[in-house]
Amino acid sequence: MGIWEAFLSWLKSLFFKQEMELSVIGLQKAGKTSLVNSIATGSFSEDMIPTVGFNMRKVSKGNVTIKLWDLGGQARFRSMWERYCRGVSAIVYVVDAADPENIPIAKSELHDILSKPSLNGIPLLVLGNKVDKPECLSKQAFAEEMDLHRIQHREVAYYMTSCKNTTNIDAVIDWLIKHSKKKH
Repeated sequence: MGIWEAFLSWLKSLFFKQEMELSVIGLQKAGKTSLVNSIATGSFSEDMIPTVGFNMRKVSKGNVTIKLWDLGGQARFRSMWERYCRGVSAIVYVVDAADPENIPIAKSELHDILSKPSLNGIPLLVLGNKVDKPECLSKQAFAEEMDLHRIQHREVAYYMTSCKNTTNIDAVIDWLIKHSKKKH
């Protein structure tokens, strides 16, 4: 991109809203809806009910409007994930990093969805959620358990988060806004 195009792009970003669409996926009880609420309102509720099917929410952050698809994580809804992940700006995969029994299933489901040709090249943000719990994996152990080093042909970022304490939620929002400006 030449200097003139970069300047025009920067100028446009000052006056025009950027839009992005995300799919938030992961196993049930990983904290997907809590993440969406945390991004939207900055608040956390202990009394979340499981998402049945999907919910859509639009959130504005600065000059970026983010359309978030919050998809149910129960086994019967996982077949829908691919459909809602096609053509999005990024896939956000939320994992309960304090639930060692479900980590292998979360890993398997992640690598399965990423093997779909229709999702090639879409950036991936993996969140090891619930760092407020003492049994939570470290960032390095989480990356190893999830086999994140094996993922190729797409940008991959990962953060350890807590929707309850808003740990790293700002970093997640910054990453998302940065990716709103990219064309895929």
